Amino acid sequence: MTVTDNKILLKGAQLYVNGKFEANGYVKVEGDKIVDLGIWEESFHDNCYQVFELMSNDKIIPGFIDIHIHGAADADTMDATVEALETIANVLPSEGTTSFLATTITSSNDHIEKALVNVKDFIEGIQPEGQAEIVGIHLEGPFINPARAGAQPLEHIRPHDRHQLKEWLSLAGGHIKQVTLAPEQTDGLPVVELLTRHGVITSIGHSDATFEEVRAAVEVGATCVTHLYNQMRGLHHREPGTVGAAFLFNEMRAEIIVDGIHVRPEMVQLAFKQKGKEGLILITDAMRAKYLGDGVYDLGGQQVTVTGETAMLEDGALAGSVLKMVNAVKNMMTYTGCSLADAIMMASENPARQVNVFDRKGSLAIGKDADIVILNESNQVVKTFCRGVLAYTAKGECHENH
Repeated sequence: MTVTDNKILLKGAQLYVNGKFEANGYVKVEGDKIVDLGIWEESFHDNCYQVFELMSNDKIIPGFIDIHIHGAADADTMDATVEALETIANVLPSEGTTSFLATTITSSNDHIEKALVNVKDFIEGIQPEGQAEIVGIHLEGPFINPARAGAQPLEHIRPHDRHQLKEWLSLAGGHIKQVTLAPEQTDGLPVVELLTRHGVITSIGHSDATFEEVRAAVEVGATCVTHLYNQMRGLHHREPGTVGAAFLFNEMRAEIIVDGIHVRPEMVQLAFKQKGKEGLILITDAMRAKYLGDGVYDLGGQQVTVTGETAMLEDGALAGSVLKMVNAVKNMMTYTGCSLADAIMMASENPARQVNVFDRKGSLAIGKDADIVILNESNQVVKTFCRGVLAYTAKGECHENH
């Protein structure tokens, strides 16, 4: 059966719609789109549909969108192969992620360009059904501050180059959705203006920008900060820094890695109090070691040692994460006391709005892509549908369907 013939009915669970949960909900899917949803009534006919009878304490929610992920399952965007992107796209539905931005790292021009072309070709011609969808590219670096490099290779960090960036925007066929840069570096503001004109999100990251330097970047179009707190000028009572600016400027959303390692739970709570559910975006910043366990792995040509949930360079710097999105959601609820509905906004709706795909993703609504996740009573992922195709079923889960 092709996806165009697909007819699915999910029913009996709590339905997340318009920011809250309704009991005994249903969603009808035809092809790759949601065609109907609401409260189930027995008078409805379900002929011609493959029916998934869900538990009353299951939840039907929109798929998560990870706008900052480098890799998973021994694959990385910078591998610049179809196989690497397929590997990442195949494994992410198990954590509830149904779409993502393939994220690059600071590297040589040649490596970056190969990765950009590979993602462009994948998006435009190869991307199969039943996988998390790549909705664009997040260019992290190379125009960042060496003093805040973190796990970005120092030897490839370079000054802002408008000519180079224009070439990359063209080479990527318009699929670069977000660029992480340091606006305080030479020619930073003209580059922010360039990106704004091209409809690309400027996210301030790996940056030592002062409060006033962030303000100047916001005035010419910057609207986000990359992994809040990590590798940026912190909060000080005489210099609010990049963090203080992120807290105070409502124009800015903030990515945040909620793994309990990159940011202490209390600082996650502080960020939530300052930015609210509308202002934060849950990301994983995951690297190839996710799903592989302890060991030594590569990130941008650097050796990364993974122990438990921590990934570190030899110098002790954190090197991305092995965080899964569903765990970021659960951690957010634990650390801040926020509701599941709040956490879904931060993991689904906000990232969709951020990268301008909310017209088709980020919430459950008629006409939108059928990117749907079923969570159980413990908020574990039971099933994931990517554009109407069942992409993941948890082991031991056998909801009656016919």
